[in-house]
Amino acid sequence: MATFVASVESQAVSGRAGCWAKERGFAVLVVSALTLFALAADGYHPYAEDGGLYMAGVKRLLDPAMYPRGTAFVLEPMRRSLFAPAIAGMARALDMTPEAGTHRGLPLLLLALHLASVWLTLFAGWLLAARCWPGRNGGSAARAGAVVLLACWLALPVAGTALLLMDPYLTARSFSTPAMVLALVGALDMTEGAGTDAKQRRRGVYLWAGSIALAATMHPLMAAYAFGATLMLSCMRSPRRSVQGWGTAALGVSAVALAQTLQMTTKPESADYLRVAMTRTYWFPAAWSWYELAGLAAPLAILTIFAWGRRSMTARHESAPRNSADRALTRMAVTVGATAWMVAALFARAGAATHLVARMQPLRAFQIVYLVMLLVLGAMLGERMLGRSAWRWAAAMVLLGGAMLGAERTAFPGSNHLEMPWVEARNPWVQAFLWVRANTPKDALFALDADYINAPGEDAQCFRAIAERSALPDYSKDGGEASIAPEMTPAWMSGQAAQRGLSALATTDRERVAALGRLGVTWVVLQAGAATSFDCPYANAAVRVCRLG
Repeated sequence: MATFVASVESQAVSGRAGCWAKERGFAVLVVSALTLFALAADGYHPYAEDGGLYMAGVKRLLDPAMYPRGTAFVLEPMRRSLFAPAIAGMARALDMTPEAGTHRGLPLLLLALHLASVWLTLFAGWLLAARCWPGRNGGSAARAGAVVLLACWLALPVAGTALLLMDPYLTARSFSTPAMVLALVGALDMTEGAGTDAKQRRRGVYLWAGSIALAATMHPLMAAYAFGATLMLSCMRSPRRSVQGWGTAALGVSAVALAQTLQMTTKPESADYLRVAMTRTYWFPAAWSWYELAGLAAPLAILTIFAWGRRSMTARHESAPRNSADRALTRMAVTVGATAWMVAALFARAGAATHLVARMQPLRAFQIVYLVMLLVLGAMLGERMLGRSAWRWAAAMVLLGGAMLGAERTAFPGSNHLEMPWVEARNPWVQAFLWVRANTPKDALFALDADYINAPGEDAQCFRAIAERSALPDYSKDGGEASIAPEMTPAWMSGQAAQRGLSALATTDRERVAALGRLGVTWVVLQAGAATSFDCPYANAAVRVCRLG
């Protein structure tokens, strides 16, 4: 990285256009290396958490006979997104479907797309940093530091929102996130001053519009937050103080008014749905722990210091315009975060009459806040501490990346750090799910403990996506779907009641048959300590796979 900084600074005599062209080429190489570094630090778990939800949908599109029972829970993540159809279309075009004779083809495609999404996010981060910290006087070190810190902490949790800055698996957010960053880049370009090349401003408009459109096709909710953020950034970039002030205030008031309108026009919710909604504690800031609330306050405090300081970071010896790119970006992030927090405090309350605004999770807008915070802190780190010292860059990457690696191993202790298609799974739950895929009828219906996904060592590995078999809805992931789609509440509650205490020592086989047989269940996955006389053709240290009855 120090070589990168030195290379960029040595090119200044070649002229600005030539310098930037060479830097972009070198940045491609640096970002490519950082992509592999991010993969090594964050790990890769394609069928864990939300990755499993999305991949079950992709597999259903590739094979419509898959998941004949509980199909609604497989299809729900695809209702408002083109992500799954796009992945399925690529798999067919490349002949990488299971029908092509191997189960390794689709996983290879998922890995390639995951790496591509990480690369694009980091490169978009570099483009954004290049707009904020241009030139030689510390700018090159700032740009490098911004992208390095982003790569090191790409999997940083966003306060208590149950959202990571970027997931260690492929989802719709894998593409909406880089699109969001590119939209910010486009917004900065299209709001450059009148002395800027008109072609650059026009390209900025195209980049902004195309990025928002791409994000909307992948993840409409995150695209909406990105759209609002770019509007605020455009106001912050205006040369007129009245637009900076009153335009930003109008956008904030509009967000609150829209939330109020949605809350007032929402249909009444059933008592059963309210029970589902209350299981999603991350919707309600009042239910968060103190450290989760600190995860909202700290980024806003950090960015406020940079946003309203007397000097911009890379212009310590000269006045920085109020609408300079770095100041406008940080002020936008603070305003977006404060607005989102206000909306959540007013409307995302457990005791509210309706919970539509809570379902929209306004605090997810903090993904933008966290991204800007990492870029700003990384830029400061690169400019003021790392400079052109190779050993400092290396030490910083080891320490910062090591912290994320430690957090990842805590989250996935029972799984391979990199769950590559060609590596045999060591997680006993995954091993059992793979046995199910190879040895049970395709139309089988399975039951597992309602909250199996949080069992010790399970590591949030999703049964449906790995086993490719139908299952009764689980508490965690399917509960999240039911909370977003209230019409799924009855099916979810029925599944929870039938699977409650499935592996408990006190539960008898007769009780299991009585609860599950009426729902058409033919197989069960029990934890190893469960007492049963069922025929269990597969067992390991964690679980047993048994025929019901």
